[in-house]
Amino acid sequence: MFKPHSISLFLAAATLAGCQAVNTTSSGAVGVDRKQYMFSMLSTEQVNQMYAQSYQQTVSQAKSKGVLENNSPVAQRVNRIASRLIAEVKAFRPDAAEWDWDVNVIDSPELNANAGPGGKIIFYTGLIEKLNLTDDEIAAVMGHEIAHALREHGREAMSKAYGVQMATQIGSAVGIGDGSLQLANMGVQYLMTLPNSRSNENEADLIGLELAARAGYNPSAAVSLWQKMAAAGGSAPPEFMSTHPSSGSRTQALQENIPKVMPLYKKGR
Repeated sequence: MFKPHSISLFLAAATLAGCQAVNTTSSGAVGVDRKQYMFSMLSTEQVNQMYAQSYQQTVSQAKSKGVLENNSPVAQRVNRIASRLIAEVKAFRPDAAEWDWDVNVIDSPELNANAGPGGKIIFYTGLIEKLNLTDDEIAAVMGHEIAHALREHGREAMSKAYGVQMATQIGSAVGIGDGSLQLANMGVQYLMTLPNSRSNENEADLIGLELAARAGYNPSAAVSLWQKMAAAGGSAPPEFMSTHPSSGSRTQALQENIPKVMPLYKKGR
């Protein structure tokens, strides 16, 4: 039986088993250069296919309810901005230019938007209308979401979940008690998953900032966007914020990096 002090070392080794260190994007002007651990048996193509199925279900449901926007002014606006941003993804990963990109707008009061694995983008009209977003601010949201897709943060999170599951199964096999496993799993969650979640958000902020700038959208809008988002929530943050944890340093980090991408913005205008 493993001694208590050795459990954390065992789980760390088991969690990383079957993982490979990769960097899914180039660093860009903003300098995102973190090695990511991906489960080798969980490919990019598999994750993209899984998400595409979920995405199509959401789009089909919206269509059946008559809330899928096709040629409305807001849909045309979102598609125009998306086209300019997608044209710049090759700066971070050339293969993403060949993804099967798709953009849909859903008429809903939700303050939400998403760009999932493989380039599937959904925008909700509530986000644009309730926050009175400018084109620059829409580009900031979309750039942030596209960055998550480019960096494969979803696949990375799934890889970590597989690692925890693997460690649990191996730990059970060698006789670690349930109480010790629960405590160890909490350690994995708080020492690995949550810090990386904040790291992923920072990466999406910075890459999104650069994508918007390259596409000719004012990167300063990223600051006003998050200020609007925070103000809209009050005591209950918008749904978008529930999966995008905020921190006091977010605005500061954006402001510090705006000078790095300003030359790209001026060139892209």
